[in-house]
Formats: sequence, C-alpha cells, structure tokens
Amino acid sequence: MNIARTKILFEKYDLIFSLENVNPVKAVTADGKPAFNAYKNENGLNVEFYTSFRDTPLLLHAEPAANNVFLRVRPYRIELWADGVLCDEEWPIGSFGVAEALWNVPIGVKPYTESENVSPVILGTFRNAEGWRPEEDVFVGDCMPYSDNERFHVIYLKDRRHHRSKYGLGAHQWSHISTDDFVNWQIHPDVVTIDEQWEGSICTGSHIEHNGKHYLYYTIRTCDGSPAPICRSVSDDGYHYQKDRGFWVELGDNYCKVSARDPKIVKGDDGVFHMFVTTTLLSEGKGCLAHLTSPDADVWTEEPDPVYLAKDGDQPECPDYFVYRDNYYLVFSHFGSGCYLYSKKPFSDWKTPENPHIPCESVPKMALWEEEIVFVGFKRIDGYAGDMTFLKIKPDTVELFPQE
Repeated sequence: MNIARTKILFEKYDLIFSLENVNPVKAVTADGKPAFNAYKNENGLNVEFYTSFRDTPLLLHAEPAANNVFLRVRPYRIELWADGVLCDEEWPIGSFGVAEALWNVPIGVKPYTESENVSPVILGTFRNAEGWRPEEDVFVGDCMPYSDNERFHVIYLKDRRHHRSKYGLGAHQWSHISTDDFVNWQIHPDVVTIDEQWEGSICTGSHIEHNGKHYLYYTIRTCDGSPAPICRSVSDDGYHYQKDRGFWVELGDNYCKVSARDPKIVKGDDGVFHMFVTTTLLSEGKGCLAHLTSPDADVWTEEPDPVYLAKDGDQPECPDYFVYRDNYYLVFSHFGSGCYLYSKKPFSDWKTPENPHIPCESVPKMALWEEEIVFVGFKRIDGYAGDMTFLKIKPDTVELFPQE
C-alpha cells in the first residue's frame, strides 16, 4: 500500500479522512500493529480506533450516507462527526496508535481548541418524556429526579451501547432535562462529563441545594479497579456545573471500596447531612448502604453501622429516601427492580411492607411534585438503559405506603 507517515503533536485534534476514493482508510504503527481502520459497507461507516490499553479496538459507527467525515480526538474522548453532526463517541484508555503511524492514504490533522463560551441553559425542547430517549442510539439509564419551587428536573445517566462503552466500563455521563407541566420539556447542558482517562464511568448519585449552591454527588468507577471515590460538582445556577477537584471521599476498610457507588444525600431532621452509599460490608459479606454524616456537606464522617444491611450479598443499588406522613421511606433497587422499606425512625428499624415492589420499571427514584410522588426510571432495551418512564402516585389513593 502507499505509505504516508504522520506524526501528531497536538493533544486535541481533528483527524480528517475520506473514503470516497479509498476504502478502507488504514494506519499501522511503526512496528506493524493496527492503529486505525475506517471502512464503509452496507451497514454504514465504521471506525476502529486502537489504543495501548487493549488489542481490540474501540468501535464507532455512522449511517451509510455519512460524508464530510472527521474524528475529533481528545485524550479522554473520541467523536465521529459526519456532515456536521456528532454520530458516535467513545472513551479511550492509554496511548493512541495514530499518534505516529503509517497510513495508506494522506490524511488531514487539524488542532482542536475547546470553546470557552458558556452553553445556553436551554439547548432544545421536546414534548412528553414518557418513552423518550435523547437519540435513536443514545439511551436513558439511571434517573435522579428532584424538584424545586418551579420545575421538575431529571438528571439521568446518558448511555451508549448499553453499558458496553469504554471497554465495558460504561462511560456514563450525566445529562439534564426539566419541565413545569410534564408535557413541555427543556434539554439542558450535560452536568457531569468524563474529562480524564482514569474516569471509567460517572455512576449514579444525587442532587442537593445548600447555601445558595447546587451540588451533585456521585462516585467514579475507575479504569484500574482502584477504590471508587465519592466526588461532587458544584453550580451557582443549577445548570452549569464544575467538578470540585478538592472534594474526594473514600469509604473505610470495612467496606468494599471498589464497588462503592450511588451516594444519596439528605438533610435529616437533626440538621445534619446524611449520605447513603451502595457497597458491601466485608465482615458480613452482605450488601449494604454505608452511612456517612456531615454538618456542612463538606467534611464527612463514617458512622459505625450501615443505614441498611441486606440479608445476602446482593447490593442495594441507587438508594433514595423521603419522608411522608410521619414515616421515613428508604428506596433501593435489586437488579433494576425497585423496592422500599419504611420506619418511624429516620435511619433504623426498617420494616418490609407486604408488597415492597415499586411498579415502575428499572431503578426508580422519586421526587415530590404538586402533592404527588413521582418515580422516574427506564424501560430496558437490549440490556442496560432504554427509554424514560414515570410512575405518578397520589398517596391518598393507593396502598403503596402503609400507615400505622
């Protein structure tokens, strides 16, 4: 094949190639290992992007009619663009074979600079979020609803490939929509994104407002299997967030640190902030919700006992918590199926109702809206993630919540 040697010196760049005259467009490293392979077939445009992390490539796809194609390359994310539209994205680990490679055709390389412009609060609108997903091949994962005095907000895990992105780590990021009538919805900027290679996935978490600021708490699944840190992002307006690089909390040695995830933050009747974190109590070999407390939501102390200890090794995922009619409710999911417990005490003595199941598909979490309890989850499509779904409950009309 004709050889064109290209050495890329930029950290962020657009890799410009065309399949009009040559199909495929390929590159190899100096020692003959594959670095890049782009080809068209009846299924569309396909790109194989190789890194030092594994011999198997990251795969990106666009529709057959794609033209004016380029690959936007950052150290932590690669994007496939065609005709001015983002078609697909992946999240690499390691060094890139294309950094210095031999190509079968000349290709273009253009340095890319991130825009410093602040995204508008409203990026788009749509009607009716029941059965909604952002794009045909972009899905809704775990949802984290909350409400303020004016709007009902849903932050959700944005998913590609049903948890198979980034070599199966998920590479989930947090997206944001809101409504004031459950008919007309606004699309807002993404609130937590992956912007470093070590971040395998932004796991589920929760929102609080405190001292005039908005906080998002979450854990980050690491790429190397090290303990998952509890992190947070901060916003002045509730729409544009920045990661708080100085905030980093890890569970103690009595818990499984690697699987720590899904922190739920609540402010108790005692004025203290409480955090529940999905994990395993190692001494018992049982799933649990670790319990941390803080006077200010900044410095956290681990309580001696979990707020909830399961009967077996299954971890209670994506916890939620609310108070209604003198009862305290603890919500969590097992393998995507939501259930709840209740108690007269805020953080102990949990009782199981006759039917603890919450009839809302896949990982329901709740927020109060106009005297209704609104659960938000997702209907699965081909494994993890799918279309958004809702369950509205008027507590006076159902037997979901026991009274004592």
